[in-house]
Amino acid sequence: MPRKNSRNTKGRIISAAWRLFYEQGYDETTVEDIVFESETSKGSFYHYFDGKDALLGTLANVFDEKYEELKDTMDPALDAVDKLIYLNHELFLMIDSGVSLDLLSRLLSTQLLARGEKHLLDRNRTYFKLLRQIIGEGQRAGQLRADCTVSDIVKAYALWERALLYDWCLCGGEYSLSAYTDTVTPRFLESYRSGV
Repeated sequence: MPRKNSRNTKGRIISAAWRLFYEQGYDETTVEDIVFESETSKGSFYHYFDGKDALLGTLANVFDEKYEELKDTMDPALDAVDKLIYLNHELFLMIDSGVSLDLLSRLLSTQLLARGEKHLLDRNRTYFKLLRQIIGEGQRAGQLRADCTVSDIVKAYALWERALLYDWCLCGGEYSLSAYTDTVTPRFLESYRSGV
């Protein structure tokens, strides 16, 4: 039971931090704000994080929480390609409306500079587990090409999404991420449909 409570405490800190980063901006948010908003203590905060900068890598956790929600709301009747399009659209819509360009840029730059753990590449994330599940089921159902491994398709899809995110940041968010991905991602994924 204590493990669950500690997970809840860490999760509350992460959720509160990202909500504040979005509402107030990263630079304007203090550790005290995060502690107050999460209804935790400074001791709890520093138990999990060295400081505010350490929270930048937790955006992957926020994304994975969204994937957990999407797993439950996704229509099981969709084929594998449509499931991947749905996940892509919904996450990028969340980014468009709830994650600032500055924060996403900071996260991506920390991942480029990280010498150790690269949160976005952690194969144990909900993101990668869900992709492996959808793609594996799609191959078994004959919906996706069998001449590529599940790992090959997962890697290509994840790379595709990261490329879109990096480009959006490089372009200063001058276009709607979700609207753009709605036009290009289906074309990209069609190349993995069986019989194409």
